[in-house]
Amino acid sequence: MTALRLDAIDLKILAELQRDGRIRNNELAERVGLSQPPCLRRMKSLRRRGYIKAIRASLDERRLGLEVTSLSLIQLKSQARASVQAFEAKIAAMSNVQQCWQLSGDADFLIKCLAANVEAMHRQLLQFAAMPEVRTIRTYPVLGLSKDAPLPLPEAPYPRPVE
Repeated sequence: MTALRLDAIDLKILAELQRDGRIRNNELAERVGLSQPPCLRRMKSLRRRGYIKAIRASLDERRLGLEVTSLSLIQLKSQARASVQAFEAKIAAMSNVQQCWQLSGDADFLIKCLAANVEAMHRQLLQFAAMPEVRTIRTYPVLGLSKDAPLPLPEAPYPRPVE
């Protein structure tokens, strides 16, 4: 799907939802310059067309006892489909893995993990190392988060198509 299918009002709706996913429809409609019914229709259309994947709360890791964030670069022994799928299935089952990206280059995956402490982080690394698909692991404990921004939204050069 291309962002050119969005007009300026759609982009305003997306920007407001990135700022506050709990915003009420009446307030959202006011902020984007619509009445409530068309605003709700547009938001439902954005969801249906896949522009809005989910609306969820952003939780504070430290308040939940997850003091250590780490990023691990994983290189697999083989990039064969079966090996990659087996690795991905194991990662999907690990609750401590918050995000996993497949890469191109020296590493095959970048994994973001959360742990209560350094010992728990070490146990996570041992889980990765025990996987037969894994060749190498390079892990970097995160010292701090410098930026956590919403997605950049494009300009809307074309009017929204009629649905």
